[in-house]
Amino acid sequence: MFVGSTVGNFVPALWGAGSLSFSGVFCSAIGAIIGIYIGFKISR
Repeated sequence: MFVGSTVGNFVPALWGAGSLSFSGVFCSAIGAIIGIYIGFKISR
């Protein structure tokens, strides 16, 4: 979850948005969800 949210927070920086912008928070949440999903799949 930590890695996914960190990577998700850096994605908006690619198009110049700040990390505390709405898109930064949104992408961080999406990255956290993807990180949880990947962690769940690996643990099975």
